[in-house]
Amino acid sequence: MKLGINGLGRIGKLTLWYHVGRKYFNEIVVNVGREVGTSFSDIANYIEKDSTYGWLPVYLYGYKSKRVIENLNEKEGTMYIDGIKVKILRKTRNPKEIDWRAEGVKLVVECSGKFRDPNEDPENPKGSVKGHLLAGAEKVIVSAPFKIKDKEKGMPEDAITIVYGINEDMYQSNKHNIISAASCTTTCLAYMMKPLLDYFGIERILSASMVTVHAVTSSQVILDRLPQEGKKDVRRMRSVFNNIILTTTGAAEALSLVIPEIRKIGFVAKSVRVPITTGSLIILNVNIQEESLENPITADLINKIYEKAAATKYKNGLIFTMEQNVSTDIIGYPQAAAVIEGSETHTCTALVKVDSGKVLPITQIVIYGWYDNELGSFSNLMGDLSVFIAEKMI
Repeated sequence: MKLGINGLGRIGKLTLWYHVGRKYFNEIVVNVGREVGTSFSDIANYIEKDSTYGWLPVYLYGYKSKRVIENLNEKEGTMYIDGIKVKILRKTRNPKEIDWRAEGVKLVVECSGKFRDPNEDPENPKGSVKGHLLAGAEKVIVSAPFKIKDKEKGMPEDAITIVYGINEDMYQSNKHNIISAASCTTTCLAYMMKPLLDYFGIERILSASMVTVHAVTSSQVILDRLPQEGKKDVRRMRSVFNNIILTTTGAAEALSLVIPEIRKIGFVAKSVRVPITTGSLIILNVNIQEESLENPITADLINKIYEKAAATKYKNGLIFTMEQNVSTDIIGYPQAAAVIEGSETHTCTALVKVDSGKVLPITQIVIYGWYDNELGSFSNLMGDLSVFIAEKMI
């Protein structure tokens, strides 16, 4: 089977790296949608080198590696990357005009970040995610949370949000054609919340909140810029190099699509952007009703829950450690949706008087979870999701 990738930005490029390494697809077709640089080799150089993750050959084979991109064909737009044929399309950015049918591509990963509304008309002249289906694809994976413009329409029946390893069992191949892989933050948060839900149950969890200390993204600016008309979050127009920037995140809303029972509790999610290229952290606070004061929830119990989950049910995306990490330790960390920093787990139990006059013991839990928001967490898990979807199509 061939894989299509639309967009060669941060996630598009790292998605290509992942699939070149995994070699599940025998050919990959990447739509760039425009000419790049002065020659076809400029695209190859961009793919091969990365300021955050280094050289593609080293990513694949370590320090003994040799260059892996060869046989560049400017006319055909093809190259071979570690033996995998990669074709680059450079004609159009509108999904409906990308001829996936002629290329023999049935599964597309939409990585441009521009087409996120599953209700958008496929004939929209500005483009839409459904345009990929019109152009011949059968399934589209969106590398971002859905963004529905008309709230009255809601989520269409053929669309679903999946974090691989958490809720892929909700996917129905004969029904779902547009799949959101959520976001890097939602992916990490899902792996942090699910073990707690499994152990305590939703009824004992009273509320939760999270702050993600997040690396910069390409939606931010290098130097201060005048906000565009209608721009609500003007702080994102401030320099990423010089500031800690408070902003928003849709992680809690997206999490409710992945784990529906989350809607039963209050959940607050905020984000702080910091000037590093990748390597982010979720600080999760959860309030849980105790069964008794005699046997309160302890940090040791929480750590044991995560340690067991990381060794069993969630071993493909969850890592538990008692090491003392910093953000650079997480960069490129293989297959880690969340790395739980067990040494920083804390609990505090207090008595709370409710309206009925009854006094209840409530424990507040603080958990730290690292994630490489580009490659190690999100792109790897979305790569797994792509293979999962592809296998259902055979």
